[in-house]
Order: sequence, then structure tokens, then C-alpha cells
Amino acid sequence: MGRVTELVVLLLLSFFFFFAAAGGGDNGGEVAALMEVKYALDPEGRVLSSWTAWGNPCGGGFLGVGCDAAGKVSNISLQGKGLSGVLSPALAELRSLSGLFLHYNSLTGDIPSEISKLSSLSDLYINVNNFSGAIPPEFGDMASLQVLQLGYNQLSGSLPNQLGAAKGLAVLAAQSNRLTGAIPASLGDLPRLSRLDLSFNQLFGSIPGKLAQVSGLSVLDVRGNALSGNVPAGLKRLGDGFQYGNNSGLCGAGFGTLQACSSSSGGALPEPSQRGIPQSANIKPRCAGESCPAPARPPAIVAIVAAVVAAAVASLAAALALAGHCRRKQNQRQKPAVAVPPRPTSPAYGGWDPLADGRSGGGFSEEVSQSLRFNLEAVESATQYFSDVNLLGKSGFAATFKGLLRDGAVVAVKRINKSSCRSDEGEFLAGLKLLSSLRHDNLVPLRGFCCSRARGECFLVYDFIPNGSLAQYLDGPTTLDWPSRVGIIKGVARGIEFLHGSKGMVHQSLSAGKVLIDEQFRPRVAGAGVQRLLADDIVFSSLKASAAMGYLAPEYTTTGRFTEKGDVYAFGVLILQVLAGRREVEQLRLGGEACGLEGLIDKRLEGNYSKHDAAKLAAMAVVCTSDDPERRPCMADVLLELGGAVAGG
Repeated sequence: MGRVTELVVLLLLSFFFFFAAAGGGDNGGEVAALMEVKYALDPEGRVLSSWTAWGNPCGGGFLGVGCDAAGKVSNISLQGKGLSGVLSPALAELRSLSGLFLHYNSLTGDIPSEISKLSSLSDLYINVNNFSGAIPPEFGDMASLQVLQLGYNQLSGSLPNQLGAAKGLAVLAAQSNRLTGAIPASLGDLPRLSRLDLSFNQLFGSIPGKLAQVSGLSVLDVRGNALSGNVPAGLKRLGDGFQYGNNSGLCGAGFGTLQACSSSSGGALPEPSQRGIPQSANIKPRCAGESCPAPARPPAIVAIVAAVVAAAVASLAAALALAGHCRRKQNQRQKPAVAVPPRPTSPAYGGWDPLADGRSGGGFSEEVSQSLRFNLEAVESATQYFSDVNLLGKSGFAATFKGLLRDGAVVAVKRINKSSCRSDEGEFLAGLKLLSSLRHDNLVPLRGFCCSRARGECFLVYDFIPNGSLAQYLDGPTTLDWPSRVGIIKGVARGIEFLHGSKGMVHQSLSAGKVLIDEQFRPRVAGAGVQRLLADDIVFSSLKASAAMGYLAPEYTTTGRFTEKGDVYAFGVLILQVLAGRREVEQLRLGGEACGLEGLIDKRLEGNYSKHDAAKLAAMAVVCTSDDPERRPCMADVLLELGGAVAGG
């Protein structure tokens, strides 16, 4: 019976090829091309059964296919669907295709050079698959190409010099492959290049000086290669955006961990070294056994992305279930459950969006509202449909997930049920505007948001902070040294003082769990302003949780009001916890009041701390946690005292 079905399909394909060639239909040629693509991508027919030779790809019945106003296929979004086939050259027949999103699958084989014929293609995402072979040099002919994501495959050979001719290219990511050779100097000819990630390959040679001259370049990641020679001085302007670790042959002045170049620098090139693959990544290994050692401290971004890769594999069953759900809906002549946007930044907002329909309520400008809004498909794709593997934590009103955006940025997505949000739209918009304005080195910045009526949820998208929360370092196996503790205390003080002084707002739920630690071990306070979005009963519940952990000022129980002095109280508790490396609040307060430093300071420091500064901090903690709010200092005075009395940080 299966053989008969296959013959029927082949006959239908032949018919449609003839039909298209004869000009008998508007999209017959595209349907025929899509059917070839289908049988290549999904040879077992488990995912793309909705793609039929007699169907209309622009009628909402083809899973993951979107069309433009002219009725031509312009977008294919099949990321994370468990596809296990290959790419077909027939993709080149979809002449209006502008976005191809096939990341987080198990596709194999070479990348067809025919893709370069797609003159309208701007976004090509085929990262996190098992593609092999070389990067087609023909990609340099793609004038419209803006984003080229090739990372986490098994690509080999060198980076084509021809890529320097793709003048529209803004993002080129080819990390974690088997690429060899030198970094082409022609990449410095890309006027719009903003992000270049070539990390964890086997590249050798020097970093081209022309890259430092690309004015828009903000991220250059070349970690884990075998590069050598003098680093171009112009790359200093990238700051933390320039990542160069695990290249023992690099040298240069003013780059932190790099040694100054000697007269012999740039001589014989070291042999390309094999890199370790993070164990959490479910990618086919490039080597086995002892020949593939992992670095002693793997870079944070690799571990993050590797965890997301593992999430993609773990969510395969969910992806297949989603495909089945979509097929059932299509059989009922309904559209697929997941909206497919024509571009990652194009609006496809799922209904409930307080800023939709041209409104700019809450004081948002149209430019700001467009830059802040994420579409639902982008949020779902980034988190692998909110896979449990990506779950970072839960509270009484929200769950937070780690995610990877299409531009390679790692984010944290806070998922809030609409019933937990303020019902008044004006108040909700005002809260969003406030969150969007919170920009400080010691706060976690909001990247944007998405609201979905279909899901009944609101999503807040933040930068991901990789080193966990301060809570993980209390009573935990990792001991913070004294300078780190002082730096954390000072950083939190700066962040809270910014809220009080510049924004005239209180945090309300400051705790060790809300103090996140970034790559430079700088504290970043999370959760600021979120209460402005939440219903009153949810805010009240969060305050009860703060009280249970010892952070809530005692006057709240009698006044029912939370003021700046409430934040000061919570900050005082944090000081005691940081000094002691423990969470027990009452015992710490008693120890601090008695000024018994020997009983208060973390024994794991083994005496490696400044007793003078420790005494100053303990005394400040006692004043900040006074039961009388009038006796507590304001955060501006706290910060002034910290700057003058305590060294470091």
C-alpha cells in the first residue's frame, strides 16, 4: 500500500511540474519545489505531512510556510521540529524566499550552493544541525543576505574569501565547527558587519587589522582557536564584545589577559589545537576519549549555548507533538497554532498587545515600541517552546527560561500569566515604560516584551546573566574572595541608589536571589520595576515571600507601605549575608550588633580579609537593619560611606 501511495505522489509531482512549466497556475512551480524540499527535509514524513501537492502554501495549511502580499513563499520557519534529512537544491526555485529558519534540527549533508541564487534571502539560520562539508563560496554573491547562522555543525574547510562581497551581511556566526585556515581579511570589507563569531574552530594565523576598522562591529568572538600574532589595537573599543580566550599565540597591549608582544611574535604559527566540546551539548563529537579534553574553565557563553542545544534535543518529542497538533488543526481547516512571521522583527503579536494597532500609549514613541516588541514565534523559538530543560526558576507568578535569539544573543525570558498582570492597560503600559528606561551597569536590562492573547501570557525578555545569583554562593561550595564580596556590596548599593535617586522608585523585593553575577563578577540587580506590571495581590504575595526570607522591614506589617527605607533594610540584610557567606538572617543580625567579627565573617576566608573594612560594613549593616526606619540612612549616604570607608570594588 505504501508503494502505491509513493507512486501516486510521484505522479502528482510530475503533473505539477508540467502544470507550472505550462504557466497554468500562479504557484504550481513553488508547490513542486516545496514538495522536493519536503521529501529531502523529512524523509520519514513525520513532520511535514501538511505539505501536500494539491495544497495552497499561502492558505495557512503548510506548517511553517509564510507568504508575501503577492502570494509567493517568503518564509520557511521549521526550527526545532526534529527534521533529520538534507537540504534540497530545489530551495533555489522559491525565488521570493527572504527567511529560511531550520536551526535546532538534525539535518545532515552539504549546504547546497544553489541557495546563493535566492536573491531576496536576508536571513539564513541553519545552525545547530549536523551539516558537513565546506561553506559555499557562492554565498558571497548574496547581496540581500543580512544574517548567516552556521554555528554548531560539522563544517570544514576554510572561510571563503568571497564572503567579503556580501555587503549586506550584518551577522556571521560559524562557531563550533571544524573550520581551518586563516580569518579572511575580506571580512573587514563588510560595511554593516556588527557581529562575527568564529569561536571554537581550528583557525590559525592572525586577526586581520581590517576588522578593527569596521565601524559598526560590536561583537568579535574568536575564542578556542589557534590564532597568533599581535591583536589589532583598534579592537580595544569593543570592550567586553571582543572575546579572544584560549588562543595562546595572541599578544597585545591593553587587552587584559594578553601579554605584550615580543620582537619574535608573529613568527612560526602553532599547530591548530583540537577544542573540547562541552559535555552538556548534544552535538556529535569531533574526537573521542582523552584526545578531546575540555578546558579547565569553559567559557560561559559556550556552556550557555550548549545547554540550549541540549534543550533542543530534549524537546524533540514536544516538537513532534506540536506538529501532530498542527496537523489535527489543519484537518479541521484551522490555521497552525504557532504564528509564522515573515521576519524576526516583523509584528505577529498574537492578539493581546497593549502597543498594537498603532497605539503608543504609556508615553512610548513608535520607534521605542517597535524596538522593544518581540513576536511570539521568536520567544517560543528562543526557549525551545519553553522546554523544561531551559527552565531557570519559578515563582508564585512567573517562570523564567533561558533562550537563544536568532542573532545569537542569550536571554532570560520571564513568562507571566495575564491574570497576574494589572488589568488597567494604562498602568500596565506605564510599568513597561518604566522597565524599558532602567539602564544601569548594576541592573539587569530589559530587552523587550511580548504579549499574547492566544496564550494569555506576557513575556519579558532580559539579558541572560551567566554566573547565577548571589544566593548560590551562600552556604554553597564556592567561596567568594574578599574583593568579590566588597565589589558585590558596592555594586548592589549603586544599583539601588540609581533606582531611588534617578527613578524615584523602590525595588520592593531585593534579596540574594535577585542579585545576579555577570561575566566580570559584577552584581546585576534583577526584578526592579516588575511590581509595576503586577496585580496588587501578586505584589502582596511577593512581599510575604520576602518576609519569610527575612528581607522585609518590620514597619510594613503595621503601615502596609513599602518605602525606600524598606530597600535599605533588605540591603543591610544582604551585607550581613555576604560577610558571613550564610543566609540565616536573625543570627547574622545578632552577630553584627555585637560587632563580633570573628563570629560573623565567613570562616572559609581563612582570615584573608580587611578587619577594618569588615567592621565598617558590619556596622553599616546594623544601622541599615534598624527596626526604626528613621535611623536607617538613605542609599545615597550609604554609597557615599562605602566609597570613602571601604577599599576595593
